[in-house]
Amino acid sequence: MSPHWTHLIRFVAQEDGQIHLGQVDPKVYPDVGLATVEKKKVEAKLISGSIFDGLVTEKTMTVLQNADIKSLKLLPPISVEETPIIRCLGLNYRDHAKEAKMPIPSHPVLFIKPRSALCGPYPQKISVPKLCQDGTSDYEAELTIVIGKTGRDIPKEKALEYVLGYTCGNDVSARTEQFRNTQWSFSKGFDSSAPVGPVLVSPSSLPNPHSLRIKAIHNGSVVQDSNTSEMIFGIEETIAFLSQGTTLERGSMIMTGTPPGIGAMREPKVVLNHGDDIRVEIEGIGTLVNGIYYE
Repeated sequence: MSPHWTHLIRFVAQEDGQIHLGQVDPKVYPDVGLATVEKKKVEAKLISGSIFDGLVTEKTMTVLQNADIKSLKLLPPISVEETPIIRCLGLNYRDHAKEAKMPIPSHPVLFIKPRSALCGPYPQKISVPKLCQDGTSDYEAELTIVIGKTGRDIPKEKALEYVLGYTCGNDVSARTEQFRNTQWSFSKGFDSSAPVGPVLVSPSSLPNPHSLRIKAIHNGSVVQDSNTSEMIFGIEETIAFLSQGTTLERGSMIMTGTPPGIGAMREPKVVLNHGDDIRVEIEGIGTLVNGIYYE
C-alpha cells in the first residue's frame, strides 16, 4: 500500500506545466522555501488523490524553474477552492502580551480572514493596496494549522485528530486600519494578506507543535524570535474553543497568533516597504519567503 504524505507541496511541474501535489524528502530538502529562492532543483514524488486523502506514488517530477510570477512554481499547500475560511487568533503569545503591555486574555481572541487573502510562497509577492501604503504595513509570523476533517463541538482530548498538518503563515496587517476599528477582519483581510507555505507537515512528522522555534526575518534581520511554547492557548484548546457550536470545515486554516517583535511595537518601527523581503521560519517546517509589492 502506498504511504500517506508527510511533507506535502503544491507545485507547477517542469515536465508538464501542470499543478500537482508532491511529497518532498525532508532529508534532501530540509527547507523547501530556501531551496526555491536559491533556485535549486527540487524534486517531489507525486501524490495521488487530494490533500485530504493523498497517497505517495513512485513517480517523481520537478518543481518548475525559471517561472515568472504568472506561472508560479511553488504554490500554497492548499488551494483557495479547498479553503473555506481562515480563522486567526490575536494576542496568543505570553511574551507578545507582555510586549504590548496587555493582560493575558481569559479566552481566545478570534478574527477572520477571507479565503481570498490566501497567498503562496516565493515567487508570489504580498501586494499592499494603496489604502495601506501609509507606513504601517506589518508582518506577524504564525504557526498555521490546516483542519483535515469536518467537526463540531470537538473535545479537547480529540482535537489533534482533526489536524491535517502544519505550515508557516504570515498575518500581514494594516495597522492604521486595525487601530481605528475594534474589528480586525478588514485590516487583516486584504488580498494576499495570508501567505502560507512552503510545505504542509503532517502531525506524525511534527509530534510536538508546542515546542518550535519561530522567527520573522525582515530584509535579512531577525525581527521576531520566540517559541510556540509561549502560546497562551495551545492547539487542542484552540480547536475545542473554535468548534463550540460552530462547524469547523475541513480545509479551514487556523493562524495561531504571533510572538513579540511586530513592526508596530519596535523602536524604530519596522514597515513592509515596496521591494522588501519578509520571511517566516518555523523549526521543523522551513521558511516562507515573500517579497513586498506596492500596488
